[in-house]
Amino acid sequence: MTQLTSPDGTPASRLTFGAMQFGGTADESASRAMFDACRAAGITHFDTAYVYTEGQSETLLADMIRRDRDSLLIATKVGYGGGASRINILEQFDVSRKRLQLDMVDLLYIHRFDPDTPLEETIDTLAHLQAQGAIRYIGVSNFAAWQVMKAQAITARFETRIDVIQPMYNLVKRQAEVEIIPMSIDQHIEVVPYSPLGGGLLTGKYAAGGTGRLSTDDRYAMRYGQHWMHQTAADLAALAADMNVSPATLAVAWAAAHPARPRPIISARNVDQLQPSLAAEGFDMGATLYDRITALSQTPPPATDRLDDR
Repeated sequence: MTQLTSPDGTPASRLTFGAMQFGGTADESASRAMFDACRAAGITHFDTAYVYTEGQSETLLADMIRRDRDSLLIATKVGYGGGASRINILEQFDVSRKRLQLDMVDLLYIHRFDPDTPLEETIDTLAHLQAQGAIRYIGVSNFAAWQVMKAQAITARFETRIDVIQPMYNLVKRQAEVEIIPMSIDQHIEVVPYSPLGGGLLTGKYAAGGTGRLSTDDRYAMRYGQHWMHQTAADLAALAADMNVSPATLAVAWAAAHPARPRPIISARNVDQLQPSLAAEGFDMGATLYDRITALSQTPPPATDRLDDR
């Protein structure tokens, strides 16, 4: 398994903070307060992207990381728009580095698979950035397992490798368990999953009659529109109430407790909203509780769909 560390060798934290809302739903003051809360909780791994909040995410993060930069692992992503061609990667990464005020970014992801660009061109570009010392680790986000394996085979020709994968993963979106996570274990690839709270579904607020992205954003409404998903969220909220703990804490701790030892990306609009996720850092998720929470949701069928072989 790739050992993710900061430039001075500080290990990556169990949880990752995602700065997607910096400069968007979180203004500069709220963003700074969340960053400080993360640092106080021991978070060393911070994730952003070229496309987030039209660059404000990277720009705001730059000022926050300056003091402890060598002890932090900073990740960004390129290629969500415009594809993963050499020109687009280099142009977007150059802008990202300027925003972050960094000559070197620890981890660079290709934000999503680009079927219109030869994967050799993408990998060649990343390998050159790595050889030049502009990045330390190579990551892919939103890739299928076969796409990662194809990329991994190509990276070997350039004497490098895929170090990290960033898939969606939470209690009601468990497709990554079928091929992505087993592949990552086999290939010694770190798993840094996003959306451990299921777009807010697993915080319990919808079960309590609240509103949010699932009620205002058609994409999230479709992504989490299945009745059983909402039932799982309600059941998790009931379990959390019995334990006198936040459902968000259980949801994040569950995602982090998978045997592959993922490093879930947590995020929020403000410190109060962030605290239940941060609490998962020190939460004791024993095997019995892990199995109990797992049983609240639907387990996806195996890749071969041979249920009798399980």
